[in-house]
Amino acid sequence: MAVMVLVVVVVVLFVLCICSALLRWNELKYRKKGLPPGTMGWPIFGETTEFLKQGPNFMKNQRARYGSFFKSHILGCPTIVSMDPELNRYILMNEAKGLVPGYPQSMLDIMGKCNIAAVHGSTHKYMRGSLLALVSPTLIRSQLLPKIDQFMRAHLSGWDNQVINIQEKTKEMAFLSSLKQVASAECEFIAPVLQPEFFKLVLGTLSLPIDLPGTNYRSGVQARKNIIRILSQLMEERKASKETHQDMLSGLMVSEENKYQLSDEEVIDQIITILYSGYETVSTTSMMAVKYLHDHPKVLQELREEHMAIRERKNPEDPIDFNDLKSMRFTRAVIFETSRLATIVNGVLRKTTEDMELNGFVIPKGWRIYVYTREINYDPFLYPEPLTFNPWRWLDKRLESHNYFFIFGGGTRLCPGKELGIAEISAFLHYFVTRYRWEEVGGDKLMKFPRVEAPNGLHIRVSSY
Repeated sequence: MAVMVLVVVVVVLFVLCICSALLRWNELKYRKKGLPPGTMGWPIFGETTEFLKQGPNFMKNQRARYGSFFKSHILGCPTIVSMDPELNRYILMNEAKGLVPGYPQSMLDIMGKCNIAAVHGSTHKYMRGSLLALVSPTLIRSQLLPKIDQFMRAHLSGWDNQVINIQEKTKEMAFLSSLKQVASAECEFIAPVLQPEFFKLVLGTLSLPIDLPGTNYRSGVQARKNIIRILSQLMEERKASKETHQDMLSGLMVSEENKYQLSDEEVIDQIITILYSGYETVSTTSMMAVKYLHDHPKVLQELREEHMAIRERKNPEDPIDFNDLKSMRFTRAVIFETSRLATIVNGVLRKTTEDMELNGFVIPKGWRIYVYTREINYDPFLYPEPLTFNPWRWLDKRLESHNYFFIFGGGTRLCPGKELGIAEISAFLHYFVTRYRWEEVGGDKLMKFPRVEAPNGLHIRVSSY
């Protein structure tokens, strides 16, 4: 018995020594002159596990030890984390000075090398231009809002006297609404095969690039291949038919009228980007708005009054139009406050294209910089009582234009689909609050990091208003 205990003790000590040596070796590997303080964790994996599990607490603990500018190793890359508002603004505004997008390899592999988040310089300007041409105020007014209204009206019908998972409903809503704008004629035919593949793709974008069976990364890469096959077939059918369509796919495909001449590969990556970006922000913001409105009856009352006033000016079947959308001032405030308090987007990644000095430190070429913007959302100087859900603060329009307003990105990377996303959420809230009242079933847990989600769903009991 004593021998067994001794063997166990020796094995444990040996393992501890190996672990200690690996950690020490990894720290020495990245101990270059001029780097900011911080820890690098394990070889290959770095501190990714701690980062994903602890989220904001990991960031706060590291900042308490090393300040607001520190080194780490997350999502497969040596990374500098910046939590300084002034420095973050400088990084976001100076892409031309060698601070280009630096998203994880898993996201680049799955979203495609031509997606707008991966490219920079003149290519980014061209790709961004092709997206902006699809979501101009004129097109939102004439084409996109009518489609959104028609879809929301149908999607939100028949929910009364049911217990529904609002997380599942808003995910489905965001995906199908975007798909209807992308391929209006074929939407109902391709949605059943495209939707499950798309959800796998989303899961794969925030994973370690480990290409093994059963991993989210492998599943995401395979889902991308399946989506490319579906979209390629759709594009070939459109080329053969020569029919004209008023949708985003038609706006991206090569024709004499199009200012932006994209290759098929670029078109597919743009479509995936449109579906992905709209899905992530619109679905989560819509779900969390329902949550916050339930918890704050006075906010719900004012929001409902705004939308009932719009309905009173219309016949029951009249759609909401662009003027109605512009009149939804409190709705816009609710959307902004939901995005701020829930922190739908925690930050953005940049990459250095050469050795450069930042904040008195030398950042090596090829390192990622994580512009961590989460904490700015809870700054009491910008947002008094920052943990309070207070949409009225956004009725002061100056708040949307302050120097540290990063909810929708910043600089040349400001979200091109910002106003379209707001239109979708506004239409969703319009039909939801004018048709229904709801209460939470209870017991559902919410996670705020790395994505805002309810692991077991967010269930509500819906009844007619």
